Amino acid sequence: MVKIMEKFKEYTFIYLLGAVIYGLIEVMFRGFTHWTMALTGGLAYLLIYIINTKSKTKSLILRCLAGCVIITTLEFFVGCVVNKKFNMNVWDYSNQPGHLLGQICPLFSAIWFLISFPAMLLSFFIKGKLFSENKKNN
Repeated sequence: MVKIMEKFKEYTFIYLLGAVIYGLIEVMFRGFTHWTMALTGGLAYLLIYIINTKSKTKSLILRCLAGCVIITTLEFFVGCVVNKKFNMNVWDYSNQPGHLLGQICPLFSAIWFLISFPAMLLSFFIKGKLFSENKKNN
């Protein structure tokens, strides 16, 4: 039970950190964000964190590609719900080449790949400093 609670605290921290960081990135580059993006950013970072810390032996490029796929996939599904179904108009990539339903596009997938690099590095730092097994045993 203690181990489950520790994982719950770790994953809650990571989710909230991802939500805040993604919201801040959007505000820096777009000037605003939307609450659905905080929820999506939190889930994206949690999934990236789990993949990164569970597959340390895989190349950084491969893990960043996985991060890109995670973010792009979440963006597509969230976009289909918030933008298409509920008409919230949070974003629209219709003017971008290669877009799919205006929800995802190659340009932003490439950006998500690049953003995955610091996300991976941050996840190792957090895991090592806050949630490592060695830290708990000391």
